[in-house]
Amino acid sequence: MPGAPDCSVRIGGLRLENPVMPASGTFGYGEEFAPFLDLNRLGAVVVKTLTRRPRLGSPPHRSTEVPSGMLASIGLQNVGVEAFVRDKLPFFEGLSTKLIVSIGGETVGEYRQVAEILDREGRVDAMEVNVSCPNVERGGMHFGTDPFMVESLVGQIRDRTRKPLMVKLAPMTSDIRAVAEAAQRAGADALSLINGPPGMAVDVRSRRSRLGTSRSGGLAGPAVRPLALHLVYQAVRAVDIPVVGIGGISSAEDALEFLIVGATAVQVGTWSFVNPRITLDVAEGLEAFLREQGHETIRAVIGSLR
Repeated sequence: MPGAPDCSVRIGGLRLENPVMPASGTFGYGEEFAPFLDLNRLGAVVVKTLTRRPRLGSPPHRSTEVPSGMLASIGLQNVGVEAFVRDKLPFFEGLSTKLIVSIGGETVGEYRQVAEILDREGRVDAMEVNVSCPNVERGGMHFGTDPFMVESLVGQIRDRTRKPLMVKLAPMTSDIRAVAEAAQRAGADALSLINGPPGMAVDVRSRRSRLGTSRSGGLAGPAVRPLALHLVYQAVRAVDIPVVGIGGISSAEDALEFLIVGATAVQVGTWSFVNPRITLDVAEGLEAFLREQGHETIRAVIGSLR
């Protein structure tokens, strides 16, 4: 009887047992999903974005369903990095899976502070830099829209931590390749993309936004998968570091599309609200596909687009 296929991958020096992890912001702090699946069977757990101080986030309504997906404007609600270290991080001491912490901020200084605090924590294996945050020092312009801002931000975080850095890219840029290259130049060990593109939905009776005072939010779900796949393909061809694909994944077949165009791993987001076990279902589905195709390793699939 042949052994199980080797699904392990490497992301920024980290060896993951398989290429599947949840997307930041859709999996809480990890502990919330422990009743539904064995977290140790995931390649990694990615927790929601942390800022220097706690944030209440956006007022209701924060999310609404739209065709083939949802719009969300959560406003980076989180407990703050210090409370995370004190109250949430101990949960991971009992787990073997890798822990990746998403970080954000409104200024470069805030990103640096969060990175410095997490750098001291041995249980934190890597950080994901959420560059879709608004830069208040530049009038609210998102960090991730400009290659120069991305390079400056990532470079300053790189100076504050020895841990692997994965930079999460936004699609709102004229050339995703230029932003990807900027992140790599600044010292990123990996990229993840895409964060949700902006969208709106209006209640025609009240003539108000379905997202309340936020007016617009990030579009997520199957609707964004073709866009995400295209941008991942572009990023893979522009850099020499691993790329993690995100966007509308709801099955192993969806994940395989990203792997085939060159992604080293994937993150599953919105579908965790539909099926809390979807990350594990995708991981098991990938292994079943390798068996079916007679492949001994997931590397036979990665970058195999013809």
